[in-house]
Amino acid sequence: MAKHSSVAMALFRKRWLIVVVLLVMVSVTTAIAFIVRASLESSCDCRLYTTNQKRYNSSPESSKPIGVAVTQSPLSFMKSRLVLLVSHELSLSGGPLLLMELAFLLRGVGAEVCWITNQRPSETNNIVYSLEHKMLHRGVQVASGKGQEAIDTALKADLVVLNTAVAGKWLDAVLKEHVPQVLPKVLWWIHEMRGHYFSLDYVKHLPYVAGAMIDSHVTAEYWKNRTQERLRIKMPKTHVVHLGNSNELMEIAEDSVAKRILREHVRESLGVRNEDILFSLINSVTRGKGQDLFLRSFYESLQIIQERKLQLPSIHAVVVGSDMTSHSKFETELRNFVISKKIQNYVHFVNKTLTVAPYLAAVDVLVQNSQARGECFGRITIEAMAFQLPVLGTAAGGTQEIVTNGTTGLLHPVGKEGIMPLAKNIVRLATHVERRLTMGKKGYEKVKETFLERHMEERIAGVLKDVLQKAMEHQRT
Repeated sequence: MAKHSSVAMALFRKRWLIVVVLLVMVSVTTAIAFIVRASLESSCDCRLYTTNQKRYNSSPESSKPIGVAVTQSPLSFMKSRLVLLVSHELSLSGGPLLLMELAFLLRGVGAEVCWITNQRPSETNNIVYSLEHKMLHRGVQVASGKGQEAIDTALKADLVVLNTAVAGKWLDAVLKEHVPQVLPKVLWWIHEMRGHYFSLDYVKHLPYVAGAMIDSHVTAEYWKNRTQERLRIKMPKTHVVHLGNSNELMEIAEDSVAKRILREHVRESLGVRNEDILFSLINSVTRGKGQDLFLRSFYESLQIIQERKLQLPSIHAVVVGSDMTSHSKFETELRNFVISKKIQNYVHFVNKTLTVAPYLAAVDVLVQNSQARGECFGRITIEAMAFQLPVLGTAAGGTQEIVTNGTTGLLHPVGKEGIMPLAKNIVRLATHVERRLTMGKKGYEKVKETFLERHMEERIAGVLKDVLQKAMEHQRT
């Protein structure tokens, strides 16, 4: 009995240690936001969570816990292979962070991973310095994007991953006459949805690589059509790989104690009550993410509630991704709108942060309001679903492949046409608690079925096997 009691106490202390660490992370978020400034402009809102340093079957037998089955990673075939990852930049935006996550997954199975940043700032940059040292600490080699070292690594690598369309400029600029030797082992990972990326300067070599990997079916179809119609080139074999939530995020999302404490802490910092209903948009504050239209919808929802004389707890809008230090004209417009409508007590701006879990624990509904073609995937969407939040999203881009309209959330049109539908959806979820909770549970079930880290590993593993096979076939011929 004493033995069981001591084990229980150890587990209890471990859980509370995690909670304390999380609270410390929340407390320093604001400070970090002023130190670490980045654009976060990617069409895919994908952020990095430090992945477990798994070694699967590579650990010595003696280090495995007795009675615990060791799961082999779908990526284990990459052990001892040399992989070169080429990113157009190293920043806190979605593309580079997602590539870093792939780097850590590959290192976790014993692959040799080398990272190159094509557009590295000449001056000292705190973001670049921090991210490079994070990679070095995890065993990822960081090399110069130029010179003979880059050429030798590319020629020697078993696999080269170009990240984003812009990274294509690195091929001619650095490899030059060696480009034909490298193309047969290149996997091009594309995240962009905007039209200006369809330039031959970026993608003229795209038809000749071993394969392309894109985050959603709608983005893949868009690239297929645009490259053919506008550039008169064909896409290579294209693989659609939906992303997955990190194991660490899922651990927090499934820990009721941690979630409750984070919820209380964040709500206290915002000055809202436990019974208040919070609708949050978590993206970089840019026009393409639709914060302006969201706030207009939120204002209209307040008008509907007042006109119908609905008896509800207070509803609040939380905009996570703010950065007033950048003196953004768009953010100034947002704040002026809030003041002009006299809704300052119901709208909260939170500085941009990679630590989104506390806010997902604190709010009741996620709003994904990306405009134009929407998100190419939108990782924050599946992160919110992991926390059992319903999603109010635009009927555009990869969001349509994640959110089941009427089941895990509600979709509305992009643009000004979506303002009133979103406002009505806000009121609908604010007034129907059971519907809100049911949608959240359905979203969590979908995450468990489709959007976990192991699901993403399996999907990526299939792509890498195909690309390696093509590279070997080309070598033989």
